[in-house]
Amino acid sequence: MSFSRAPRGTLLTAGVLAAALALTACSGESGGKSGGGGNTNFVTSTGGIDTVAKGERTAPGKLAGETLDGKRLDVADLKGKIVVLNVWGSWCGPCRAEAKHFTKVANELKARGVEFVGINARDGNKRQALAFEESFAVPYPSLYDPAGELLLYGFPKGTLNPQGIPSTIVLDRDGKIAARALKPLNDTDLRTMIDPILKDEAPAKAAGN
Repeated sequence: MSFSRAPRGTLLTAGVLAAALALTACSGESGGKSGGGGNTNFVTSTGGIDTVAKGERTAPGKLAGETLDGKRLDVADLKGKIVVLNVWGSWCGPCRAEAKHFTKVANELKARGVEFVGINARDGNKRQALAFEESFAVPYPSLYDPAGELLLYGFPKGTLNPQGIPSTIVLDRDGKIAARALKPLNDTDLRTMIDPILKDEAPAKAAGN
């Protein structure tokens, strides 16, 4: 097949998807101060976790689609809860290393209004991804994103975006990006990202309590 004869729109689409795949190459370390392009207004901690002051946070784009188990999920419907987005692939070694920690913290914080959502990227076969979830007793759903389209279109320029696999994004109760990590995380790292948001956004106690 000659690419020179392909419609221009087809070539552009192929280029966009290729860029998405390059974006999500499996890596085990954070890229330091790399950001989402434009003015992201973030501060990078020494632990490789980027955080955003509450008044400067921005929302991601639309993050919706089919989950690995065939259900529909729209992250926007979780507004009012703290949402932890984890980008992973069954083929990714660092993802396997962090999976037990995500399962642990997700179970611990469910009752406190923290929801976890996976974004399964670059798994061409759902069976492998489902087997991964089963082996680590993952208690939360994952959006199925084999071509990396959610990663490309769900995080517009100027936001803290996932730039590798694994990556983790935390959304505050307003649905805005509060923290990001571009490295595999253990349970301590996860709590470092989530606990300050829980503390800052805890519902006020009634007088006399």
